[in-house]
Amino acid sequence: MAGTGTSDNAVLKGSVEAGLLRFSTAGSVDDGKSTLIGRLLYESHGLYDDQLAAVRKDSERFKREELDLSLVMDGLQAEREQAITIDVAYRYFSTPKRHFIIADTPGHEQYTRNMVTGASTSALAVILIDARRGALVQSKRHAFIASLLGIRHMVVAVNKMDLVGYAEKSFREISQGFERFAERLGIADLVFIPMSALKGDNVVKGSDRMPWYEGPPLLSYLENVHIGGDRNLIDLRFPVQQVIRPHMDFRGYGGSVASGTLHTGDEVLALPSLRKSKVKSIVAFDREEPYAFAPQSVLLTLEDEIDLTRGDMLVHPANLPRIRREIDAILVWMDREPLRVGRVYAVKHTTQVLKGSVTRLHFRIDPETLNRQPAAGLHLNEIGRVTVELFKPIFCDEYAKNRQTGGFILIDPMTHATVAAGMILERGRLPSMVKPGDRAAGKGAFIYRQEGSISLKDRERFLRQRPATLWLTGLSGSGKSSIAFELEKKLMAEGRFCIVLDGDNIRNGLNRDLAFSPQDRSENIRRVAEVARLFNEAGVLVVTAFISPYRADRQHAKDIIGEERFIEVFTDTSIEICRQRDPKGLYEKAQAGLIPEFTGVNAPYEAPETPEIRLRPGEESIDASAGEIVRYLRANGFFKNS
Repeated sequence: MAGTGTSDNAVLKGSVEAGLLRFSTAGSVDDGKSTLIGRLLYESHGLYDDQLAAVRKDSERFKREELDLSLVMDGLQAEREQAITIDVAYRYFSTPKRHFIIADTPGHEQYTRNMVTGASTSALAVILIDARRGALVQSKRHAFIASLLGIRHMVVAVNKMDLVGYAEKSFREISQGFERFAERLGIADLVFIPMSALKGDNVVKGSDRMPWYEGPPLLSYLENVHIGGDRNLIDLRFPVQQVIRPHMDFRGYGGSVASGTLHTGDEVLALPSLRKSKVKSIVAFDREEPYAFAPQSVLLTLEDEIDLTRGDMLVHPANLPRIRREIDAILVWMDREPLRVGRVYAVKHTTQVLKGSVTRLHFRIDPETLNRQPAAGLHLNEIGRVTVELFKPIFCDEYAKNRQTGGFILIDPMTHATVAAGMILERGRLPSMVKPGDRAAGKGAFIYRQEGSISLKDRERFLRQRPATLWLTGLSGSGKSSIAFELEKKLMAEGRFCIVLDGDNIRNGLNRDLAFSPQDRSENIRRVAEVARLFNEAGVLVVTAFISPYRADRQHAKDIIGEERFIEVFTDTSIEICRQRDPKGLYEKAQAGLIPEFTGVNAPYEAPETPEIRLRPGEESIDASAGEIVRYLRANGFFKNS
């Protein structure tokens, strides 16, 4: 490609949008999936003469009145005899505009695991619904699983319209009902098409029998749907599959680019060793290329000799995956033996296999209503949210952002059977989570604030103090926690009732479900502010020690606690001193790229503009800083002598 004048970006874009579309079909039993695919292949001239002859022969043998196009896909003898789909059947066909790979997946609930297999590599799902019966549980189950698998494009094919007289009313009722259900799935592109696969209406050609439908037939939509933006070409993830070393003078690393792009000369970081190097060459097939992109299989060489092995990963230093030993995930159980919490399974993630166990089953999900249900285990084809603890860290992303590094499977170590498919979730991404400034959905007229008979004034007289929250904010290593606990000692020595809310302690318990993204940091501060307010209402002095890097979050905390009680204390320590102290070695790890979104290194800190108290722990002792806060409280009337 070099020397053609075409830019790398243009080539990458063209390769993504070039013509292959993988899609799956799903739905309830007898909704007509196999007939639909047979019709697509037949009318797009995707069947060979011998295949068509075999279908004609079998149609006569099974005494079908006309050519039974479902037999094109139902390849197993049991499928043909029962007229149902059991196994996943793949078929390739093409038109002048695009190439297609179809995965025809079964409709029976007992074969849901086969549907998961077929849909896992698809960019689009076609969900069939029988116009006579409407959306059944299995149709909703398949739509839900398709959304879990990250499929962003969904066609709801309302089939067998010939059996309802091609009535627009039937189509509209089904479309509106399914659309209400799908609102909770987050499908980016949802299209409804009325059709008759048996008669050929709106499959390849438009239908004169449904003049009220103004949209495209199915094939036209499939030929033109835009999937170029679905592939992750931003986050470089290259899991090493094999180290190639044919002789002493050559070391290469083979594997598939899971996501992102890679150019010769790019700086890369090796995980878990944290060694950096640059890409020396990229070999695809039998020649060198200037770049590679997902999902190409390539061989890389680096400028430095780095000890890499299968399961290690190469990434860009400024764009790191999550490094987790404990993950939250949605699990689709695929084995007849139910999930046993605490049992050790083999976990296959990218190119590595390691051990792990499900330590908690949070809930099971009802595929019809999407409601959460308490459960002690998961049985065949059930879906639930779990926490998985691994025996060593993995390098992963949220499945919604990266299907390759966000997916995994569980394997029974005794039978070697695949027992579950998992989709990794961002920690704390609970639908019930209240974001700053939001109210919990569903908070209604039956929830009231309760007041006891002891007033705040009574508490102030008893405790001889006015409640306040001393909000210590500053960089990691600025001295917040040391000052907070020294202040606690001084206040207790004076007979003051106080409590310290420290960042690490809170994240070990109350906020253990939160990570360090801007959204999670905001939620962390909101929860702490709510707890501080409760303590203040009990008359207690609260000392908090949190980085709380964003002014907006601190302002929100002030709004929750109350302006008269909120005292902002800025531990104004330079980042150079913080790096020198680095009591936990965090700056060094963040600088090496091991800790993403670390304040002061690869995440911002917005210093307070007008704090009530400004401390300089780099220039004075911890004792002096704590003493300055005590003097402020005394001078502003927070202590009462009687």
